[in-house]
Amino acid sequence: MESLEAELERAKDLSVAELADAIETIGFECTRCGACCKAAETDDGETEPHTATLFPDEARDLQDATEDAFDEAYDWRDVARPMPYGISEGDDGPEGETFEWAIRTDDCGDCTFYKEDEDGTGACTVHDSRPLVCRTYPFSVALGGTSQPMGEAVDGEGMVRAHECEGLGRDISRDEAEDLAAALKERAVRELAEAIAVRDAYEPRPDVDGVVVHDSEGAKRPDGTRLEPR
Repeated sequence: MESLEAELERAKDLSVAELADAIETIGFECTRCGACCKAAETDDGETEPHTATLFPDEARDLQDATEDAFDEAYDWRDVARPMPYGISEGDDGPEGETFEWAIRTDDCGDCTFYKEDEDGTGACTVHDSRPLVCRTYPFSVALGGTSQPMGEAVDGEGMVRAHECEGLGRDISRDEAEDLAAALKERAVRELAEAIAVRDAYEPRPDVDGVVVHDSEGAKRPDGTRLEPR
């Protein structure tokens, strides 16, 4: 297995043109069905909340976007939540350590920024500021250390993997494919750089009650405030 640093160099060397070729071959057009923004139903009939990762600066971008869209900036907790993996329910509430942030969800488990018209057509209320994982869905790059959003790949071409989406297989223009490919490369680089920064800065925090989120900026509380070093 290659080191994260080696994978990062591979990500930096990715060809946007080749990624665009792969996206064109697979094909994609967003149908605005909202499936990638809503809670998913598991095989046993349970509901699994929408889970999409975002970087710390993307959370702040969302806060800025809400101020522009809704005339008031959302608090950190309104746009981001600790990634649930590694967190358990203790006697006094959630506790544990996790290593990513996820976009905040509503009571139904849908992305808090997702809205649906009466005819069922979905829309993102902060579309221009949406995180890279949203900009690039349903695609990912097959590099170690990068994430595979929302399940295993259902198609692939070269380094590109495609994940379940009803928009796959549809015609896409070259300009759109190149824009998507550029975002896909940026996301791969960002994910690996984030993973390296988290790894290098990580220090267990058994001294802190509740939930601790470790990101590239250090250890934080669920409200996004940084913890003082031990």
